[in-house]
Amino acid sequence: MTATNRKLRVFLCHASQDKPVVRELYRRLFAEGWIDPWLDEEKLLPGQDWDMEIEKAVEASDAGIVCLSNKSVTKEGYIQREMKFALDIALEKPEGTIFIIPLRLDDCPPPRRLRAWQYVDYYPLARRDLAYSRLIQAL
Repeated sequence: MTATNRKLRVFLCHASQDKPVVRELYRRLFAEGWIDPWLDEEKLLPGQDWDMEIEKAVEASDAGIVCLSNKSVTKEGYIQREMKFALDIALEKPEGTIFIIPLRLDDCPPPRRLRAWQYVDYYPLARRDLAYSRLIQAL
């Protein structure tokens, strides 16, 4: 729990094609007990304006895990907008604050605008537990 005695809010930015591995990550983070991960299919309710709710969730987050894959870095559309919004919020954070955590799901080149942040590789499967502990350490 953070100093304000609430769970750490973590936004999961990802491409829809990466949903299976991101769902698994969501479940692991949620099971920690001190993390409140935000995943669209878990948090959005029917009838909500998803664009506005995603922006509110990013703004309210303590950290954003940006899931990168060959699918997400080459895809046009909402994932790029979501990434840009998370990066804009990161610019408002004090120097040295860990807000953006790039998580590579496969051997993809990180987008230019994310190269300043150290990433963690969530692949291959045999090294996933080690990558997860590094992620938890950063959070």
